[in-house]
Amino acid sequence: MKLPQSEETTGAVATDVAAHGRAGLLRRLLRNPVAVTCLVLLALISLASLFAPLLTSQDPAHSSLTDSLAPISGKHPLGGDGVGRDVLARLLYGGRTSLLGALLAVAVAVVIGVPAGLVAGYYRKWFDAVSSWVSNLLMAVPAIIVLLVVMSAVGQNTYIAMAVFGLLMSPGVFRLIRASVISVREELYVDAARVSGLTDSRIIRRHILPVVQAPTIIQASQMLGLGIVIQSGLEFLGLGSATQASWGAMLNDAFANIYTKPELMVWPGLALAVTVAAFGLLGNALRDALDGSAANGRKPRGTAGRKQAAAKKTPTVVLDAGDTDDALLVLEGLTVSYPTAQGEKTVVDGVSLTVRRGEVLGLVGESGSGKSQTAFAVLGLLPREAQVATTRLVFDGTELGRLGRAEMNRYRGHRIAYVPQEPMSNLDPSFRIGAQLVEPVRRHLGLSAAEAKAKTLGLLERVGISDPERVFRSYPHQISGGMAQRVLIAGAVSCEPDLLIADEPTTALDVTVQAEVLDLMRSLQRERNMGMILVTHDFGVVADICDRVTVMQTGAVVESAPVGQLFADPQHPYTRMLLSSTLEDAEPRSALSGTVPVSTAGITNTGRQEGPA
Repeated sequence: MKLPQSEETTGAVATDVAAHGRAGLLRRLLRNPVAVTCLVLLALISLASLFAPLLTSQDPAHSSLTDSLAPISGKHPLGGDGVGRDVLARLLYGGRTSLLGALLAVAVAVVIGVPAGLVAGYYRKWFDAVSSWVSNLLMAVPAIIVLLVVMSAVGQNTYIAMAVFGLLMSPGVFRLIRASVISVREELYVDAARVSGLTDSRIIRRHILPVVQAPTIIQASQMLGLGIVIQSGLEFLGLGSATQASWGAMLNDAFANIYTKPELMVWPGLALAVTVAAFGLLGNALRDALDGSAANGRKPRGTAGRKQAAAKKTPTVVLDAGDTDDALLVLEGLTVSYPTAQGEKTVVDGVSLTVRRGEVLGLVGESGSGKSQTAFAVLGLLPREAQVATTRLVFDGTELGRLGRAEMNRYRGHRIAYVPQEPMSNLDPSFRIGAQLVEPVRRHLGLSAAEAKAKTLGLLERVGISDPERVFRSYPHQISGGMAQRVLIAGAVSCEPDLLIADEPTTALDVTVQAEVLDLMRSLQRERNMGMILVTHDFGVVADICDRVTVMQTGAVVESAPVGQLFADPQHPYTRMLLSSTLEDAEPRSALSGTVPVSTAGITNTGRQEGPA
């Protein structure tokens, strides 16, 4: 059974809800005349069915042979049916049966499909495999055959039949919700929530559910129309309750008298057509309202965006491990690998490093060298399929490798903080900035809402935001990238961490803002005596802020030394290659013959070769 809403709509749904929220969606919907017309028609039909006793004094089940096929009159405004029942009364009361039956089916589908889709999409693994198999099995079963079997077994009960139909529709809801969750679970702002130490249930409630709500509403609106059609079809076949008025039963009676009084087909047929069309067009209007702004939205990053492809390489230089007695973080023998079609692939191979309190360690290497994988391993945020092994991973005397998810959440965001490289992707567009900053503070520091807000406003001012109140009330799309990075830095230090991991924190910023952000991070690090791991490929950033440098190549550490020593006397050929790729000491290029002088053209040549990507 194929439901109208496709899974491909999910990305557009997630983006729109994130960028504009439910209020913006409602405003766009109300500007659509088709949507407004559908809403008005559905409201009128629902109210007429609800207040049927006020609109007619006739009993929809009372029959009178003298009124059989009665013409339109004051007693019977729409005439009588084949057994003398009032057509208007049956039309009004029949709306109750049809609408309630469809609502019951949709409710069952949503109650089963949404929780199952949330769990399967977020946690994956065995539950995803089992639930997907069950979903595929239910979708392969002919729905009408199942309904006929159920009704023959339990009797002609419309609501039981619609509950079973809801069960058969639940796989469509499950697949849509699962696709929605998968599209957003790897977004950077969800990672940022994990780094903040929020529990899975809280992340699902605050960051996943807002994305799921919109596609669920669209799906439900179209399933309502489908439910009414199925319910009316069963009643038309005479399989519904004989004591309940319904539009399908009216069609059954009208069909039996089609040659003597064909106009009996008009009223239930018109009610069905208008209701089903209104639900279908409303669902399309909702989809169009979402698609209207989704074109400019962000694409989900996906799991592949965080994976580093690298080959095995053994370090060729002995590390200067130094005295680890005063170390804040000690990492020894980290290995990270992933299963592939060709076998296991190792992307981090035997990495060891030490960070002392108040020290900035630069983790340097080109793309694919395993820097980010190492950082995520310390945070405990590698993908579930990653196979991680360490000889030792100790933070301030605690072996992190032995901690469970709940225990690790108490460290992430509080003792160990994280600053990402894409500021706009790490703020959830569904929530105001203040709400996103206040929540971790309240969770980890136990402050009241007022105290957390005051602390957050002070931090926003400390990181150089001139109008913290405005930024606190703003949504992420209302601030610049540089300001968003300052917000993330404020959030990272809000719970007074001992270790700050910054993953390419200035990559997405222009040169001027980069310098300001680096100065800010350095000053905050010194103020709070934090240890810091700065993941970067830019040796200029390393020279500006780092105390020691660890160089990685294809997943392995090849050199580690104090920053001054490494720049003055690099030992490994790869380190020398990285340093030589910069242009600080390069010879200027000679002018090309036959070209227009730069001064004549009025253009300044500011091009510079970038360092390793």
